[in-house]
Amino acid sequence: MGRKQRGGARRRGQAGQCGPRLTGTVRLTDAGAFVRTAEGEFRLTQRGVREAMAGDTVTVSLHRGPGGQMRAVVEGVLDRRSVSLVGTYDVAGPLGVVRPLDRRGGQDFFILPRDTSAADNGVAPGDVVSARIVSYPSRYESGVATIERRLGGADAPDLGIACVMARYDLEDGYPRAAVDEARACRLDVDGALADPLRRDIRDRFLLTVDPVDARDFDDAISVERTAAGGWRLGVHIADVSHYVAWDGHIDLEARRRTTSVYLADRVLPMLPEELSCDLCSLRPGVDRLAVTVDAELDRRARVRGFSVYPSAIRSRVRLDYDAVDALLALDDTDGGRGGREAAAPGGDGDGALARGEAAVRTARAAGEDLGAFLREADALASARRRVRRARGAIDFETVEVHALLDADGEPERIVARERTRATSLVEEAMLVANECVARWLADRGLDAAYRVHERPSADELADATATLVEIGAVDRALSARIREGDPAAIEEAVERAHGTRFAPLVNALLLRAMQRAVYRPRNLGHYALGATAYCHFTSPIRRYPDLLVHRELKARLASERLGATRARERARALTGVGDQALARILPQLCRDASAKERTADAAAHASQKVMVARYYAGRVGERFSGSVSWIDRMGAFVRLDDTSAEGLVRLSDLGGDEWWELDEERLQLTGASSGRLIALGTRVVVEVVRADAVRGHLDLALVHASRALH
Repeated sequence: MGRKQRGGARRRGQAGQCGPRLTGTVRLTDAGAFVRTAEGEFRLTQRGVREAMAGDTVTVSLHRGPGGQMRAVVEGVLDRRSVSLVGTYDVAGPLGVVRPLDRRGGQDFFILPRDTSAADNGVAPGDVVSARIVSYPSRYESGVATIERRLGGADAPDLGIACVMARYDLEDGYPRAAVDEARACRLDVDGALADPLRRDIRDRFLLTVDPVDARDFDDAISVERTAAGGWRLGVHIADVSHYVAWDGHIDLEARRRTTSVYLADRVLPMLPEELSCDLCSLRPGVDRLAVTVDAELDRRARVRGFSVYPSAIRSRVRLDYDAVDALLALDDTDGGRGGREAAAPGGDGDGALARGEAAVRTARAAGEDLGAFLREADALASARRRVRRARGAIDFETVEVHALLDADGEPERIVARERTRATSLVEEAMLVANECVARWLADRGLDAAYRVHERPSADELADATATLVEIGAVDRALSARIREGDPAAIEEAVERAHGTRFAPLVNALLLRAMQRAVYRPRNLGHYALGATAYCHFTSPIRRYPDLLVHRELKARLASERLGATRARERARALTGVGDQALARILPQLCRDASAKERTADAAAHASQKVMVARYYAGRVGERFSGSVSWIDRMGAFVRLDDTSAEGLVRLSDLGGDEWWELDEERLQLTGASSGRLIALGTRVVVEVVRADAVRGHLDLALVHASRALH
């Protein structure tokens, strides 16, 4: 039921009877609170959150709410997930109070009079703090917390990132014992080549391609045409397991972290920088130890055979994505005769091309034609995409908003990172290597950290297609195929929407309907990739599951090719299997890695929102054009043309004094008195009215809207 207020959203419906009690997990979003249960996800009523917090396991009752949809009310909390919070400190009589920055939960926590943590940490009213929860709120009393550290005053420039780190329990720096262990590691290529399993391939031409600001390079590629018209692809991955001993200080710390976290202004590495940015990094012109996958592909880019082995390599050239795109674009202009203006359609233009041309000269000095190399790699990537599509792979179109920082750490530009020929060139090579290694492990029946993606549920797909049919993004015939879980139908929907106003919604709704990929000890295949076996092998510097896969791979290679005694010694050093340590803890390692991957992704996204807000904080009052990308109870989300950043036009900022009718099926807002329609894809001009760099919120006001598209 709507409330009669300016800018309010009104919906119609009748209240119904109580439904069954279910168990689920609370999810709090800007659009409201939800509980995910085995029976599906339900919105919590406005007062139905009660004492629950994000991530809590709760029991809920169901009620038929407005529009006939089932709504949930929390009846009890079974398990608490949150142990801390980030909020603003204030004083309320004899008590201190911490008001969470994330107001979606709405629960304030008190600091008891006898608690001296505020004074001990030098906290004053208005400061932002990290607090540990002492007791949780109930229906009868408030929660209690104690302050662990002061994050900063309200005007501290890096407060937003500090809050993100505190909210997700992230830490900078590395334990001294692990750092000392890393500093003791030494490169000894001759000693490593004494291992009969390791091959010396330092004479091969291979290179790395990474983001321009990358500091660690854990993968290199080599590619060449075969006499039969196919390709010989080499994927060479840093041999982290050579340096990180099982149960050593580095290993235990990496196991605890499970992943590097890439925040907008810093990297929180899984490994000490002595390894991640130096000894294990495949820097050009220096010898490095690697694990290599050599794959033979036919002229249609189907894998016909492969081998996996430890290696010694030397990368010849370091390229970045923008430079590769610039060189490929230059090559497209009639063999490069189109000139510099034709190259580098994105990125930093002339700078990218200059870096690419410098790499061409470096390769030429080594007797290699870098242009020919990239043409073959690009052709192989295109052919591999066709192979994957034919077998049912789904390629969702996503846009990643990324802040580029100046020397002082301030955002100077916001860019949208999308798939390009350069990123695809690398991605397809890595997919081949990951599939080959997973197949190798699965064929031998080995337990490892497989990357598993299960089929989406029929209910989730039905919910997504109901909206897509309602707004005309897909027809009923295609919708029926999607509901059956046909990956070709999902890919067809994505391709049909490409370049239309429906593209963001089609990708968002179908992607949300997917199960999340997780790590499992046993191979169960990967639905979205259409792969019968898949694992993460190509990033052991930043992902612990990849390191586990390397260890299992090398241990099995030793058992197949070395004597029994040496194989047992090698396996024990790599994985601890001498006492069955890995077999016992592998399921838990997979669960931890899956959970912490979600945390790292959420923290990275939150940090970029902080930088977007900081960027637009100096542009309050300025106007920008954009398109409506999403609509919910809060208002209309608008994606800005110049940066692809997204901001919210709240209902109260849509203009006028009227109510707005929210149609949740069609995802559109209609002015009750004027009949004005705001729908997905509506072109708008908006004004920046608020930019909260601590919370990462960008609020916009509607200045003008074109006629809604149909």
